[in-house]
Amino acid sequence: MKIKKGDKVKVISGSDKGKEGIVQAVYPKINKVVVEGVNMHKRHKKPTQQTPEGSVLDIYVPIDASKVALIDPKTKKTCKVGYKIEKDQKIRVNKKTGTKI
Repeated sequence: MKIKKGDKVKVISGSDKGKEGIVQAVYPKINKVVVEGVNMHKRHKKPTQQTPEGSVLDIYVPIDASKVALIDPKTKKTCKVGYKIEKDQKIRVNKKTGTKI
């Protein structure tokens, strides 16, 4: 998966199109990511003895990784990510400019 936790990404399709945020969690097996401030849902909690009035929580729901594009930290624009092997290390590079990410 080309997107990692802590990357700044931009949503390129869907109802949250155009929003930017930082990746909070990555799920490579199902190809989904959780982005801060994107795809928030409300979760209603039943009343319990500790909270007799109940509550409504805002939770982040994972979105498909193909709906987000990585923002290059140097150019501040979205980019496609490729890999390059240098000295037995696999590094992510911007496909357009060839610089390290």
